[in-house]
Amino acid sequence: MTRNVLVIGLGLIGGSLALALQKSPQTKVVGYDISEKTRELANTLNIVHEVSDDVEEAAKKADFIFFGTPVNATLQWMEELKHWELKKNVIISDTGSTKGLIMKKAEELRAQGITFIGGHPMAGSHKSGITAAKPYLFENAYYILTPFEDEDGNKIIALQQLLKYTLARLVKLNAEEHDHMTAVVSHFPHIVAASLVHQLHEENKKYPMTGMLAAGGFRDITRIASSNPMIWRDITLQNREELIGQMDAWIDEMQRVKKILMENDDASIEEYFKTAKDVRDALPISTGAFYTTYDLYVDIPD
Repeated sequence: MTRNVLVIGLGLIGGSLALALQKSPQTKVVGYDISEKTRELANTLNIVHEVSDDVEEAAKKADFIFFGTPVNATLQWMEELKHWELKKNVIISDTGSTKGLIMKKAEELRAQGITFIGGHPMAGSHKSGITAAKPYLFENAYYILTPFEDEDGNKIIALQQLLKYTLARLVKLNAEEHDHMTAVVSHFPHIVAASLVHQLHEENKKYPMTGMLAAGGFRDITRIASSNPMIWRDITLQNREELIGQMDAWIDEMQRVKKILMENDDASIEEYFKTAKDVRDALPISTGAFYTTYDLYVDIPD
């Protein structure tokens, strides 16, 4: 029996998800995007088995619906979806970077008997759009699922069974855990990277050669500051409460380091760097919330 999957939003994430799910047997992947050009490319590049120009009609036949759209757009789609004719056991999921607002909106769908399980594949690329989509983008990356606490276990398993074709590492968290952890490892580091670049920009006005010297380590630590500003505007505003908490903790940490420097405490500053090195060296080497950026890319499928 063929299961029908609808992917709404065929950019980097949605397109890559559609390609990965095509590997699932007896699965028909249908795609929709508000951009006519993207729909044409999806057809030309075989991103999906079928491109739909009528998303509501495609949704009627779907067993699974994925939103490959940014959080704000997904919230709008979820509002529309409340008025669609859907299969009784359809499972809805998203791919957004924050989960609090999404899962709050999902409560409205749940009140109508619609199953929604939040999702966040923690993978990315320096490129964007449908032409950057890859079937192996999520391979070995963490793919977070945020079901409601009392969600039907069989529906969670059904979603997991489908998503195993992404070759991602599936992890279950609640929305609060997800937003806190991603603030620590992804969202706040973007703010730090951006702030370092702003600091360099100001210093370069006083010492014009500063920017010329900003190579090596500085470029490595600030590389993520080159990410899409509109996407990160939305992410930081959507997760602002967690980020404010991280900023407070960061200020406390900087005050601690400042105190060590003011006291000229060589043993403490060495221990500070040693602890950081030990913790950093013990981190798992895997694809995660950050994508690694190099100057040269070569795609070599297994």
